[in-house]
Amino acid sequence: MYGKAFAPEYQGALTTLSVNSSLVDVLSEGTERLREAERSGRPDEAARCGLAVAEAHRRLGQVRDADRAWKASYRSAREAGDTAAMAWALWSGGTLARQRGAFPLAWRLLGLAAELGEQGGDIVVRGYSLAGLAETGRIQGDYEAVGRLHEQLLAEARRRGEARHTVWALEGIAQMHRNTGEYDQAYTLFEEAAEIAERAEDRRGHAWALRGLADILSVRDQDTEGALELLSRAEVSCRAMNLSSALAYNHKMRGNVFYRAGRYGEARDMYELALEEFRAMSEPRGEALARLGLAKSLAHLGHDRAETAAELADLARVLERSGLRHAREMVARAQAEFGLDAEAVR
Repeated sequence: MYGKAFAPEYQGALTTLSVNSSLVDVLSEGTERLREAERSGRPDEAARCGLAVAEAHRRLGQVRDADRAWKASYRSAREAGDTAAMAWALWSGGTLARQRGAFPLAWRLLGLAAELGEQGGDIVVRGYSLAGLAETGRIQGDYEAVGRLHEQLLAEARRRGEARHTVWALEGIAQMHRNTGEYDQAYTLFEEAAEIAERAEDRRGHAWALRGLADILSVRDQDTEGALELLSRAEVSCRAMNLSSALAYNHKMRGNVFYRAGRYGEARDMYELALEEFRAMSEPRGEALARLGLAKSLAHLGHDRAETAAELADLARVLERSGLRHAREMVARAQAEFGLDAEAVR
């Protein structure tokens, strides 16, 4: 039903790159091809190669370089009069904005990308842009608004037999079920995503699915060792492809697994590692989640109560401002868990 996964963001002279290519290799070859296109005066090719450069920088956590690259790709596409290439550049910029926690900008850029994709007749960038909008809403905790869009995109991806997008949609829907306590449904969807990704040789999608399965094993079944084994398998792919963000979230999840098992010292160490990784790539959502896990672990290890209250209160303010509804609810639960509700608002 599904063919081998492919990376539509690798375009022009870079179509031979695999979805599993190391991001370091993608950046190197993309930069070389981009320079060749610029020297030969081909803005259309520069736009396409620049997109791969932007995405490699983004996934490696190099935010400033990614920002410059997607904007340069957009300018080249506009010069070439290539509407679809303009849409792809905006998709990259919108995805970067979401990664940085700039959600209003993400909504605007991804919405424009979807419109231009439709105008340019590129159904793939339109689908990716709509998926980006759905993911932005999901991350902000607005499940009711984007749940139907996830289901629509899943149906479209299944109909086209597009493995990578099917896996993405399954994982997004699974995450919403997991966050609302529907663990059995979430596990089934993550399991299907993992199977499709593995058959399609989509190592990135497979790594994220394994992370989701590990989460469910930990929270539903208290199967600590099973969860850690899945995370170790996922980490191999993250390292092989230089997936900085996925690796940081893997480490954060490892912290969650240790925390649920009452292994607070090990949880603290993993949260500290993840926090360092998220800060290095300027990813505020991951940073906030790692800070939360670290504060809770330290509290169990005897950390000063007033400092814990202050940290949770600051996190609550940060998440309130950023519009991360589900993460804000997690902080509220932590404040209640440690009896810091009243102290947090003084």
